Amino acid sequence: MSTAEPIRLQKYIADAGVCSRRSAEALIAQGEVWVNGKKAALGQKISPGVDKVTVSGKSVRTVAQPRITLAMNKPRGLLCSNDDPHHADTIFSVLPREFAKYRFFCAGRLDMDSEGLVILTTDGDLAHRLMHPSNVVVKRYYVILKQPFPAGRLPLLVKGIVLEGERLKVERAALVNPGAGNGSTHLDVHMHHGKKREIRLLFTTLGYDVKRLRRYQIGALRLKGIPLHAMKQLSTKEIELLFQSPRTPHAALEASATPPDFDNED
Repeated sequence: MSTAEPIRLQKYIADAGVCSRRSAEALIAQGEVWVNGKKAALGQKISPGVDKVTVSGKSVRTVAQPRITLAMNKPRGLLCSNDDPHHADTIFSVLPREFAKYRFFCAGRLDMDSEGLVILTTDGDLAHRLMHPSNVVVKRYYVILKQPFPAGRLPLLVKGIVLEGERLKVERAALVNPGAGNGSTHLDVHMHHGKKREIRLLFTTLGYDVKRLRRYQIGALRLKGIPLHAMKQLSTKEIELLFQSPRTPHAALEASATPPDFDNED
C-alpha cells in the first residue's frame, strides 16, 4: 500500500497529465470525476496508489509522468487541443516520437489562425502557475493588420472595450515603424491572461482586420532558434524565464520592422 501523503484531487489529475489543475476543478464540478466509485467533490483529497480515480469514465494512471516542458513554434492551422472531432491536426499530433507516449497539455493556448510560442508540459504545477490569474505572466505578440492603425487610437487598446459583457484590452501596445501618417499595420502588443481570441476580437471590433498574429515571447523567454513546427525541451533555467519580466524595452521594436527572430513574411 502506498505511503504517499494525501493530495488534492485536482493536483493528482494534473500531475497525471490528464489536464490542467483548473480544468480538473471544472471537471470535478461537472461531475465527471469519481473516486472509488463515488462522485468527487471540490477540495477532496486522495491517496495516490490507494484511491481509484476516473475522469469521464477513464481510469487515471497512478504513476506521475516525468516533468517535461516544451516550447513550440506553432504554425497556423494547428489546434491547441488534445482532441477535436472536427480537426485531426493538433499541436499534439506533431509531437516528436520520443514524447508522443506522454500526456501533454497547453499552458496557454493560441487559436488555430495564430502562430508562435506555445508551451506544452506534462507538469501540472507549472501549467497552474502559468495560467493562474494571480501570476502575472507577460506575453508579447506581433500583430499585422490589413489597415494601418493610427497612433491616436493606441490608448483605446489599453483602455479596452466591452463586448457582450466582457472587457477586451491589452496591457501595452506600440506601433512598429509608423509611416508618414503616424500609423502602421504592424504593432507590438503585451498581454497578461487573455481571453479566447481576445486580440483578434479587440481589433475587429475597432474596425481593423488581423492579417497575422504571432506570439514571440512569454515572460523573458523568446521564441528563438526554433523552426516552424519544431519544438525545444526547456531547461529549468529557461522555464523560470517564463515568469520574469521581458528584458527588451517595449519601445525597442519601434525601430524595427519585425520583432527579433522573425522573418518579414506577410
